[in-house]
Amino acid sequence: MRIALVATPFTDHNLQLASQIGVTDIVIRYPGCRIEDIEPLCQQVIRHGMKISVVEGYLPIEKVVLGQDGYRAQLEKLAQLVRSMGALGVGVLCYNWMGLTDWTRTSFGTPGRGGALCSEFDLAQTEALGPMEGGVSAAALWENLERFLEYILPVAEASGVALAMHPDDPPLSPLRGLERIMIDAEAFERLVDLAPSPANGICFCQGNFAAMGVDIPATIRRLGPHIRFAHIRDVRGDRTRFVETFHDEGPTDMFAAMRAYRAVGFAGVMRPDHVPVLAGESGESGYTMQGRLFAVGYMRGLIEAAEKVD
Repeated sequence: MRIALVATPFTDHNLQLASQIGVTDIVIRYPGCRIEDIEPLCQQVIRHGMKISVVEGYLPIEKVVLGQDGYRAQLEKLAQLVRSMGALGVGVLCYNWMGLTDWTRTSFGTPGRGGALCSEFDLAQTEALGPMEGGVSAAALWENLERFLEYILPVAEASGVALAMHPDDPPLSPLRGLERIMIDAEAFERLVDLAPSPANGICFCQGNFAAMGVDIPATIRRLGPHIRFAHIRDVRGDRTRFVETFHDEGPTDMFAAMRAYRAVGFAGVMRPDHVPVLAGESGESGYTMQGRLFAVGYMRGLIEAAEKVD
């Protein structure tokens, strides 16, 4: 198991910090689909002794998800991205099927341990904003997903790239009138059954699966053969209302989870996700550096302990 990090902002200073604390892999946001869009970032990371292993976020995929006009052009861009990733040795493309919404929170200033600022989701507050227009039915979402996999998986297989589906965040349907499908473990089993392939995989986001109310170590074992990437975080609450915690203070048994990854033979990258904002910090909530430096140290300790016990 290897620890990855999203460097926000993507600077040499933050890449050096990542390298100093033992991070080996970097996750980047979508920079464009061409080799020349990605390769300079790869070289910058290599200079710090690490490698880019995952592209995640801000993908040109909304029309594909919703089946809108122009979806074919987006499919072609995504195929080009996968080919470019394969040529550069970037092995995982993390995507989601949320369409019109990305991860949704109602507050980024909920007080946590020591006055740290945590993100929170409250369904009642979200629904008070009223319904969103432009969604499609759950049946259409599944149909569009099957079409996407039929088109992209052969490209991914040929390129040596694995797809990793992220859960809907929060994992519930409907949300503001929009139907959503990646909301429980059964949906992920359906996903991999749609197109059995080593390239058709899962991003196991522990915070979202925790919000689903499942037993995290047991669900890692259940879905383990298909996990290609993992997000390590935790929440206190359920899918209708939760607060994101520090990695060491949530309800999930993180040590048991790490042992479960080892038990299923997971040998990919995992990254800390959505940390509280610490004193003196400012920046993108959930992705400030100090909280993630703490999380990486915690994860390194868990991995070492799991290796020695097992």
